[in-house]
Amino acid sequence: MGIASQRIERPAHARSTGAPARTPLYVRLRRMTPMTFLTIVALVYLFVMVTFVLASMRSEQSLLHEGAFGPLSLARLRFDWRQLAGFSSGIYFHWLENSAVVAFAGAAIAVLVALPAGYALAMLHFRGRRVLLFLTILTMVMPNTVLVIPLFLEVSAVHQIDRLLPVAVIFGFFPFGTYLAFVHYKTTLPFELLESARIDGVSEIGIFLRLAVPLAKQAVALVFFFAFVADWTNYFLPLVMLPSSAVQTVSVGLQELITSSQLFNPSAAAGLNVQLYMPELSFAAVLQMLPVLVVFVGAQRYLTRGAMLGAVKG
Repeated sequence: MGIASQRIERPAHARSTGAPARTPLYVRLRRMTPMTFLTIVALVYLFVMVTFVLASMRSEQSLLHEGAFGPLSLARLRFDWRQLAGFSSGIYFHWLENSAVVAFAGAAIAVLVALPAGYALAMLHFRGRRVLLFLTILTMVMPNTVLVIPLFLEVSAVHQIDRLLPVAVIFGFFPFGTYLAFVHYKTTLPFELLESARIDGVSEIGIFLRLAVPLAKQAVALVFFFAFVADWTNYFLPLVMLPSSAVQTVSVGLQELITSSQLFNPSAAAGLNVQLYMPELSFAAVLQMLPVLVVFVGAQRYLTRGAMLGAVKG
């Protein structure tokens, strides 16, 4: 009995008096490298965004001689606002309205399509389900620019060029949203719950409306956010579908602002009553980023929960 107790106590005594084991240097570096890289990338993007905001509160001469970091003036923001409002009778703010219409409408359509499609692919068993899932994933990796010309020909055939509604409907085609909904339902909706509802006589549409939709808050937030960002920043499709300046979106219109600036195209800006320089262009870029920031803050509660979508089943 004494020998057995000695055999048990000696390793514990040795561990208590011995020096703690040190983590090898390469292990610590391997742990620090991803966080260090992400921190550097975040700081670079933060620097760019802060520079845009500060540049909009500086004068042109101050920016040229001192850079973006210097004396700031809120009165400069009011001047930038008046300059943008005076450019082509305030067309920049009309571009913002057009972008809001197509982005919100396209994101809403993407949600309405993605939820039932993702639910069907995840919870229903029918012939061709795997083929549809494969095609959904395949369209996710297809570049959007490849589809611009065929879509233009189709929309032109029905005489709907220069209209916002066709662009919003096309934006509603968002296969990544369908895949997100598929992963959500596959990993969070118990199949036994569906079987119980079917035994009780609930139809498939009733199961989807009463069970699947209320449990899809995270999926709705993710699909809406990613669809809205993709629609708001889309450049090539509005460029082709909306050639008239009056119905352009802000992503295309910002390029027109740049080409109409004295800094980049003095010949084109010579006949304009309102001249746009770096502070005005920076302010326009900040206004373009604000809707995405507002949508992100509004959906952040569900985005943080949905970030691990599909990581744990149950």
